[in-house]
Amino acid sequence: MAARRLAFRALSGWAADDHAAAFSVYEASVEALPPEWPRPDGTAARTFFESRFTPVRIGSGPALVTGYYEPEIPGALERGDVFRHPLHAAPEEMPAGGWFSRAEILAGDLLSGRELVWLESPVEAFLAQVQGSVRVRLRDGTIRRFGFAGKNGHPYRSIGAELIRRGEVPETTMSAGAIRDWCARRPEAVTDLLNHNPSYVFFRPIDLAADRGPLGAMGFPLTPGRSVAVDPAHVPLGAPVWLEAGAVRVLAIAQDTGSAITGPGRADLFWGSGRDAGEVAGAMRLSGRLVALLPDAIAGTVSP
Repeated sequence: MAARRLAFRALSGWAADDHAAAFSVYEASVEALPPEWPRPDGTAARTFFESRFTPVRIGSGPALVTGYYEPEIPGALERGDVFRHPLHAAPEEMPAGGWFSRAEILAGDLLSGRELVWLESPVEAFLAQVQGSVRVRLRDGTIRRFGFAGKNGHPYRSIGAELIRRGEVPETTMSAGAIRDWCARRPEAVTDLLNHNPSYVFFRPIDLAADRGPLGAMGFPLTPGRSVAVDPAHVPLGAPVWLEAGAVRVLAIAQDTGSAITGPGRADLFWGSGRDAGEVAGAMRLSGRLVALLPDAIAGTVSP
């Protein structure tokens, strides 16, 4: 990992951020961190971060900062004429080396009997897997929530990048909405496009209050605008992370991971639940830098 220590004064927009908002998110998950990570002790939020952490830039090149969200879509607990595309629980046994690909799972109906809920569109089922969590609105108005329960062990491949490669959608306009529009125009080609991604995500029912975010990889509810997905090989889960990309200048907490979030220069900022959050998240593709706040003792091992 290419990393370099910085001063807080080198973080553009640092003084203007709401440090208390970031502090409350850090406080909620700090219990899962090793003892060398500072615990809240009554110190004011900005002072707490500045006196106990050192900013460390992650990676040497530009970082890509995107957004994600928790979809809310209609569905049913039983298959019907409208709702025919399931989200699945994990298979009872998963070989250590991985399982079947997406194409093999769906063509062979290999998860028959493991259906948790049924959705209207294969595209929405696919996008729910990409986001890793979903709220399903049943016909009686109740909401059922489902969260990440594992995957089949195959690598994630972006269907958005594939449409760009084919020349079907310009890179400048790529978004979840653009993918939906393309699929609506080319229904005969949807299965082939989705199968470009061999990764398949499994779900489990989640019992959370409606006002709580979905559970991240640390097992804690995510907070809109303050929880970020990272690659834990480069940024420790639980670490505060300063995001500096485009107009975004915000201190978030690394509480989640993602199949597409790999390498030192990737971060995915959580924006909340529902359509409005999805529009913001889908349009977010910014170049910038990631700066992890590491405890002074750990940051001291990083070259200046």
